[in-house]
Amino acid sequence: MSAKHVNPTRMELTRLKKKLTTARRGHKLLKDKRDELMRQFLEMVRENKVLREKVEVGIRNANQNFVLARAGMSEEALNVALMAPKQEVYLEAETKNVMSVEIPVFHYKTRTSDPGDIYSYGYAFTSSDLDDAVKSLADLLPEMLCLAEREKSCQLMAAEIERTRRRVNALEHVVIPETEQNIRYITMKLDENERSSQTRLMKVKDMMLEQTHKYTSHGDVKILEDES
Repeated sequence: MSAKHVNPTRMELTRLKKKLTTARRGHKLLKDKRDELMRQFLEMVRENKVLREKVEVGIRNANQNFVLARAGMSEEALNVALMAPKQEVYLEAETKNVMSVEIPVFHYKTRTSDPGDIYSYGYAFTSSDLDDAVKSLADLLPEMLCLAEREKSCQLMAAEIERTRRRVNALEHVVIPETEQNIRYITMKLDENERSSQTRLMKVKDMMLEQTHKYTSHGDVKILEDES
């Protein structure tokens, strides 16, 4: 908003001063929020990196076990062994608020508590490599869910950091400077109007004195006119 479009009144000046105070307070709060979001985001990114490396190693080991199992079993026997899983997993998703960001929280539970139910086949016609592959994937499930939670949280926090950064920049480089400029403009106009009003009042006073007491003003000296 340009200063030439501002109504130079005392009411508008009061409103702009309140707006400036609010903008400065909001700017400080948003900067603090941005800094805290950045701190938590960087911490979460470091945790995500470590967790991703661990999950990738676990998946690589599970794949190696599946390759060994497939080498020691026929494809038909492997497909039959994995055709009807015995265990079921139920996933529950919640959210928690972190610096006004709703990040996901995952919980899971299995249909039964028996750890042996992850094997949906008998042991007579399968290899131990298949048991190791299934067991490694079952053990990796909590870390995979935690990784998904961390990565989604990082995406949401990155988006919130960008929104907060834009708001901070808008306040710092647009709203606050324009408000300060408008306040200076109104103050200057009010001072100018006050000086003009004071000059007019002095002239009116001189005219009234001249009419009442027949004084003539010459600069700062008042001379009584000759009534004759």
